[in-house]
Amino acid sequence: MKIDEVGYWSELKLEIIKKYATAYSQILSAQKRPLEHHYIDAFAGAGIHVARRTGEFILGSPLNALNLSPPFKHHHLIDLDGQRADHLSEITKERADVTVYQGDCNAILLDEVFPKVRFQDYRRALCILDPYKLNPNWNVVAKAGEMKSLEIFLNFMVMDMNMNVLWKNPDAVAPTQIERMNRFWGDESWRNAAYRTEADLFGSHEEKTTNDEVAEAYRQRLKDFAGFKFVPKPMPMRNSSGAIIYYLFFASHNATAGRIVEEIFERYRQRGIR
Repeated sequence: MKIDEVGYWSELKLEIIKKYATAYSQILSAQKRPLEHHYIDAFAGAGIHVARRTGEFILGSPLNALNLSPPFKHHHLIDLDGQRADHLSEITKERADVTVYQGDCNAILLDEVFPKVRFQDYRRALCILDPYKLNPNWNVVAKAGEMKSLEIFLNFMVMDMNMNVLWKNPDAVAPTQIERMNRFWGDESWRNAAYRTEADLFGSHEEKTTNDEVAEAYRQRLKDFAGFKFVPKPMPMRNSSGAIIYYLFFASHNATAGRIVEEIFERYRQRGIR
């Protein structure tokens, strides 16, 4: 089984999610009528990583969540890779509050997990969507917003976009890559965010916009089309050279949640590159 090696900024992401998950569980557990709150990890992996800086094993977000106090009511851990799902099942076999799913998270979330955390059933959930490539599909994100019981962290994989879709010459992009981007964005409106028409001596041409502009367009989409009320400015996550690999988004219907994550993001923006 391959265990992922992660860089410094991925370590920071794990810290950010753990810090917020702790606050989330404490707040919901302290309600006069405590809400049954669940933890969902759609790309759970093996549960552990290797830190590139030190070579040491570090806990992934699922195991961080399992160690929190007060605990989540239930943990839903999903991975496409059968070996990783089997490993998660093995290391959590003594926990009755864990369900491991093997398969495509897009189908599993909509068909099996989200129905277990409906707003009207007084259930809430924190959902982690942190793939390495363009995922999940937009209909999953839109459903999370519609349900009003879910808060999400989402990796906006701008490096994958730039490598495979957002080329200077958009006409050269393979149709399969366009389809991937459409599934992630929900339609072809990403083109309006990624390109602007510039006049030149020969008439006009399409010019690429910046990573920040594309990310801001997605932030507005989370608010205007997925219906999330609070979507803080995302956290850019970089490689060792300082290039942005992805933006870490948070989206919620709760004002307190939005404020807490804004504060966490601002603290971590100052941490720099190592």
